[in-house]
Amino acid sequence: MKKIAILGSTGSIGTQTVDILPAIDAEVVALTTNKRINLLEEQARALHPEMVCAFDENAARDLKIKLADTSVRVLSGMDGLTACAAESSADIVVTAVVGMVGLLPTLAAIEAGKDIALANKETLVCAGELVMCKAREKGVSILPVDSEHSAIFQCAQAAQGNRLAKIILTASGGPFFGKTAQQMQSVTREQALAHPNWNMGAKITIDSATMMNKGLELIEAMWLYNLDPADIEIVIHRESIVHSAIEFADGAVLAQLGLPDMRLPIQYALTYPARVHCKAPRLSLAEVGRLTFYTPDNEAFPALGLARRAAAQKGERGAVLNGANEAAVGLFLAGKIGFTEIAARVAYALERIPYQKEITLDSVLAADAEARGLVLA
Repeated sequence: MKKIAILGSTGSIGTQTVDILPAIDAEVVALTTNKRINLLEEQARALHPEMVCAFDENAARDLKIKLADTSVRVLSGMDGLTACAAESSADIVVTAVVGMVGLLPTLAAIEAGKDIALANKETLVCAGELVMCKAREKGVSILPVDSEHSAIFQCAQAAQGNRLAKIILTASGGPFFGKTAQQMQSVTREQALAHPNWNMGAKITIDSATMMNKGLELIEAMWLYNLDPADIEIVIHRESIVHSAIEFADGAVLAQLGLPDMRLPIQYALTYPARVHCKAPRLSLAEVGRLTFYTPDNEAFPALGLARRAAAQKGERGAVLNGANEAAVGLFLAGKIGFTEIAARVAYALERIPYQKEITLDSVLAADAEARGLVLA
């Protein structure tokens, strides 16, 4: 029986992970949330983990009262999150927290020798060099959960020692596909949160609307598959059926297809290399009927260019890009800046913060904090 810790169990990926547990032979040993303690209490009573963590200190105090009649340990803050990630009995850790907060617990899990089912893309965006180096040192597997990176991982099983020549990352295009840069000036919060294909949390949905999400995935793919960013192509695929593809030196292209449902990539990361029945609906190509592909509009979606530039430079540029973006998205969701101002503030942070090629964990954290400070000033 595989023992699993789920970081971010009350979010979109976390709840879908819990949903597929009956299909796999697994036991949950740790669960975490930020503030959604009512749902975490329900999960704890149903799954009987050894420990839970509410990142928010006040929420943790309330959760401890709610679970006082159980033997579940209640932790809080970053110390609690890293303790859940490094829990000695866990075999694999699902990192489904959103944002930079996922970096330290992921590193703690790797240090403890745990395999990682990675849904927190910011970990590799900000510190891919450090994380992948530590994973190789500890001999742990980084198994991607994002639908695009899972698709690449699944297709790569056919490589048999052959290097990937190219990755084709597909993007839905979000709710603003076809809009001009001028039209984007009037985008509202409600419009940006209306994703056409996927049901995700607010921050990731906004990232999809700006297409920063795809830029972050480009950086993540660069580290996961050891490719130059120039060998990673992004194409708009409105139907979200082709989840991504790979190309070999001879020009052969392999793709993974399926309906837009996260349960399949989550399950494959947890059961790899085995495949078992999944609750996700089955694809009928005849019912889909038509698949379309387009080149992204870099003028309307400047976040893509910013991410490509950060990917090419490496160093701490990913941490600056991500920290600035997280802060700017927060301002937009709070109604304090307009939609196009998100990318503009990220660009400002990238221009103002001096470039550093050599990175450490401390320098990554410092670059993240400086970027946030510039955006929020």
